[in-house]
Amino acid sequence: MIDSEKVDEVFLVLEEKLEKTVSVLTADYAAIRAGRANPHILDKLQVEAYGGMSPLNQLGNVSVADARCLVISPWDKSLLKPIEKAILASNVGITPANDGTVIRLVFPELTEERRKELVKQTRRMGEDAKVAARNVRREAMEAVKKMKTAKEISEDEAKNCEIDIEKSVTKYIEQIDKAAAAKEKELLTV
Repeated sequence: MIDSEKVDEVFLVLEEKLEKTVSVLTADYAAIRAGRANPHILDKLQVEAYGGMSPLNQLGNVSVADARCLVISPWDKSLLKPIEKAILASNVGITPANDGTVIRLVFPELTEERRKELVKQTRRMGEDAKVAARNVRREAMEAVKKMKTAKEISEDEAKNCEIDIEKSVTKYIEQIDKAAAAKEKELLTV
């Protein structure tokens, strides 16, 4: 009687969307600078090179020189100016220092006010991720209800599916909370 393929598909889609929500959040958190040199803040940076836009990590090495300094070594020295221009145009908030062979990004120490602002931003991003997870839960619950009304699954099976959906969403919301707490701690550590 039970159409387990449809139920399995609902759970596959649920897990996939929840994992995507958490991975997007952690990628967004990686882009927030916490006063320490973090090469991930440049992950989304596009540089105009060779007649098109290219990601920075495909044009050179980005390495951490010390706790508060990133060094960008382009493979082609003619790209120093375009890389510098792209960094200035982005909202990284750091002025690049070009010495003719490499570009240095020195991260200033964050002020208390800026730390609090970043914590608020982190919390807001965490809440947005939770809302996305709840929307995914709602979609899965509606899919189970449709199967129940179409008599594809019994009332008990629908109830069990709803319990499993709730458990899965709760697990991912806990991951979101842990990621937010870790980023908050990182931001508040001086």
